[in-house]
Amino acid sequence: MLLVDTSVWVDYFNGIENPQTDYLHENLDRTPILVGDLILAEILQGFRSVSDFEKVRRVLGKFIQADMVGTELAVQSARNFRFLRQKGITVRKTIDSLIATFCIENDHQLLHNDSDFDGYEKHLGLQVVHP
Repeated sequence: MLLVDTSVWVDYFNGIENPQTDYLHENLDRTPILVGDLILAEILQGFRSVSDFEKVRRVLGKFIQADMVGTELAVQSARNFRFLRQKGITVRKTIDSLIATFCIENDHQLLHNDSDFDGYEKHLGLQVVHP
């Protein structure tokens, strides 16, 4: 299953074309897409108008929904974060560690446009789609 990170959805909804948004557009009807609660919150909090908020909420609600974080995943995410930090890799956002760990633990692929995920791919086996 494919989890699409906020970095791609934001570009997609803003009409920004890049390899990731092109891949998303081409695969919307071909690939099972998962929308995690953390990503949903990140996306929706960025909309200024109620109408845009509701429109995007309805669009994203058509995809498979998932609760991403529980106690076990939170602990594993912290372990992964610390492991990368010991390797000299600084992940800037806790939420990216949670997203990466969710994908690793559940064998999901990640489509992103955010360098914070690179260490998870290189050292922890995160499956990343490279369009």
